[in-house]
Amino acid sequence: MSLSIVSTLYQSAAYIDELYHRITDTALRLAEDYEIILVNDGSPDDSLDRAVQLSELDDHVSVVDLSRNFGEHKAIMTGLAHTRGDLVFIIESDLEEEPEWLLRFAEQLRRERCDVVYGIQDKRKGGLFERWSGTWFYRLFRLFAGMELPENMVTARLMTRRYVDALLQFEDREVFLFGLLYITGFAQQPHVVHKHSSSKTTYTLRRKISLAITSITLFSNAPLIAIFYIGAIISFAACICIACLVVNRMLFSGTLSGWASLMASLWLIGGMVISCVGVVGIYLSKTFSETKRRPLTIVRQIYGKRRNG
Repeated sequence: MSLSIVSTLYQSAAYIDELYHRITDTALRLAEDYEIILVNDGSPDDSLDRAVQLSELDDHVSVVDLSRNFGEHKAIMTGLAHTRGDLVFIIESDLEEEPEWLLRFAEQLRRERCDVVYGIQDKRKGGLFERWSGTWFYRLFRLFAGMELPENMVTARLMTRRYVDALLQFEDREVFLFGLLYITGFAQQPHVVHKHSSSKTTYTLRRKISLAITSITLFSNAPLIAIFYIGAIISFAACICIACLVVNRMLFSGTLSGWASLMASLWLIGGMVISCVGVVGIYLSKTFSETKRRPLTIVRQIYGKRRNG
């Protein structure tokens, strides 16, 4: 049995050496034939130099250097495309996820004869806002996408070769990795883990909002359908108001008042129209991105004796 381990590098220089030693020690307890693939996702520090030094010292290590920062999810997909192992393990490089989980995942994979074992946090890490925003992200995704995406998943997971090959058949240019991992199917089982908080998150509020919009628009057309129903409800309410105005004018000849509320309603409806056009624009931009068929990532160079040999 052969094993591939994939991890992405972004501001990871402080963790690479320990990550390498712990992954190596764990891999040797599971398989003699293993490879460690480190994907440099345009890291601004010296992560690449440190990783290349490891690849020169150990034939098991390969480094895939991307031409710029493409994002963690695309970098992981690129790393998976370079794997060869019968089993594939992905893990974050900041050591918040323990390399030793691999042994527990492998035991569960063997025992339950499944294709994927993925980590689930026993308690979501971070402050109050991070936990709150994470909870609402999963709720909104389930509401709009109609998919029971497991809550509080971590990146770490162990996968069989056939599952990885199936996952790589997706050709999406815009990638929400957890969604793709879910819809690939096969037998997937959770494993409860405790994720540490050893580094500052690189996901700013802006990136979280962008990820939420991307994930919903990639896996659901519910916002577009909602626009139709909102428009239909507003049109129906407008018809009732027009009928009331006509009846009031014909039967009572009353002078109408309430210009302030009328203007407020116009502003409200105008804002809703602009928002609806914006939703349509987001879907058009995603369609535009997919139809261009640009490469998912661009690899600048691959380091490692196994890859170059």
